[in-house]
Amino acid sequence: MQQEALGLIETKGLIASVNAADAMVKAANVQLVGQEKIGQGLITTMIRGDVGAVKAAVDAGVVAAESIGEVISNYVIPRPHTDVEKILPMISMERVSE
Repeated sequence: MQQEALGLIETKGLIASVNAADAMVKAANVQLVGQEKIGQGLITTMIRGDVGAVKAAVDAGVVAAESIGEVISNYVIPRPHTDVEKILPMISMERVSE
């Protein structure tokens, strides 16, 4: 993960999740890692980038998602261990190898 922060927002419903993702990538210089459908209508959207950018993006994403849906949780991991990469979606692993 090359010392990049990881940001996560879990929402109820796809529309809130897409709105959060859109707001996050527009708010700061971050990369969208992917989305995971958790079940029961819950979706986690993941981004990464510099710590400050990820914090700003997650804040913007939470506001956007709450404007049309429900945010269950959000979190920023400043410098996740490299093993965390193993549990992220395949798209994340493809970006690291580029």
